[in-house]
Amino acid sequence: MKTALLKAAPCAALLLAGTAMAASMNGGANRYGGPTYTGQPALGVTAALVRAGGGAKHFSFARALNRMLGRKTVNAEVAKLTRQYGKHRVHEWLKGLNAAVDDGLTIATQAGVKLPKPAMRSGTKLAATLVQAGTARNGVFWSGLLFDHALSHGIHDKVMDATTAEHGAAFTANYHTITNQAMVDVAHALGHKNVKLAPDH
Repeated sequence: MKTALLKAAPCAALLLAGTAMAASMNGGANRYGGPTYTGQPALGVTAALVRAGGGAKHFSFARALNRMLGRKTVNAEVAKLTRQYGKHRVHEWLKGLNAAVDDGLTIATQAGVKLPKPAMRSGTKLAATLVQAGTARNGVFWSGLLFDHALSHGIHDKVMDATTAEHGAAFTANYHTITNQAMVDVAHALGHKNVKLAPDH
């Protein structure tokens, strides 16, 4: 990734310093690995991600990535992931994340949850905060932990049930797996080489 991201490392360092507290274990394991988080969701950060992706009605994770990291950087990362996992799996990853956000927002709305004003603008600060939310005490990034922080562990479970019912378990597992790799790549680009890849790769 590009030099602009590395220049953001001091800001990211402040955000990632709280990793151990933010990614607290609560005695359970997520369906696709890693600890659970059962505290209050970071709805302001979720709102910032949704805004970066074009809003609740038109959300695109690819658009959110472009807003956070820049199109050139994102294209390079997608090319890297495509070499690693293949074009079909990367396509299913982006499709899966879009479906997960759509389902998550629908389920949250039905439960009476309302997103507040976004906590921050898009950019490397938002990207670093997402990395922080998914990084466990031992430094391993888990997408399930990120999703728990985004809308709550209960809603995360319901989202996985919904995507699995519609697309199958392999589809749901795939978007968790590739998100692990992508977010570790983002962390390393921000200068945080201590963030480690989950062992399911």
